[in-house]
Amino acid sequence: MSLSQPGILAPVPPLARYLTFRIRHQPDLSAALDALQTLADGDRIVVGLGKSLLLQLGVERPALPGFPAYTTAAVSIPATPADLWCWLRGEDRGELLLLAQLLEEALAPGFELTQVTDAFRHQEGRDLTGYEDGTENPEGADAEAAAIVRGQGEGLDGGSVVAVQHWRHDMAAFRAMSGAAQDAMIGRRRSDNEELADAPESAHVKRTAQESFSPEAFVLRRSMPWAEGQEAGLVFVAFGHTAQAFAAQLRRMAGVEDGIADALFRFTRPVTGGYFWCPPMRDGRIMLPPSARP
Repeated sequence: MSLSQPGILAPVPPLARYLTFRIRHQPDLSAALDALQTLADGDRIVVGLGKSLLLQLGVERPALPGFPAYTTAAVSIPATPADLWCWLRGEDRGELLLLAQLLEEALAPGFELTQVTDAFRHQEGRDLTGYEDGTENPEGADAEAAAIVRGQGEGLDGGSVVAVQHWRHDMAAFRAMSGAAQDAMIGRRRSDNEELADAPESAHVKRTAQESFSPEAFVLRRSMPWAEGQEAGLVFVAFGHTAQAFAAQLRRMAGVEDGIADALFRFTRPVTGGYFWCPPMRDGRIMLPPSARP
């Protein structure tokens, strides 16, 4: 039986709400974490712990790396670490709202809510641009191998490292492009999702082809579109057994290796970026190591 939080490997839900928190009061973390274990089932609520929280709790493994940030003439990729990340998954927006309120109240002694983002599944898993998201996602045993830690011992096996970025789209700029230019930017035809043989080197597909890295850089994507007022974009979520695969992809997207930035930056940009450790499960509860107590 898998020890992972079941929501990681499950299909993307119809609706989601993402919550990020920062530590409010260190002496009250123990009570807040006990409440988190009671509420979070790993399915309706997937939980990720930030690097600073792990350090605060004296947890040495896993040792999360810092999130990579890049600033060049072509791209700006920020690192915006947080202490706690919760992915609320469901089918009813009202139920997600109530669940988020319950979680915020339970965590209030130790944590302060800093960001809330509502997301949704669009056209059976497409970005708001209409292009399929996660076409090359591994499936079945390959998905578990890419996303879930194995062979590292008690408290680590079944866990996962998640990379989270909020991308903000300029849909007007995207619509101003011709259909051919849009396809070339992505590297696939929107009409049939077929990869373009003559796609430019800046095409997103070429920048992130998982098998083209050494070692191969496979991640399990669970991204969802978001919208608030007139702004919209994609909450990019990628699970891995380490952060290495995502970091390699982001480095190439930024053009660090060859000076060629991902063409996506022509109409969209990330406004947040963070890594989180998604602990394994035991007896229906999120596993926190014994040392994870203030």
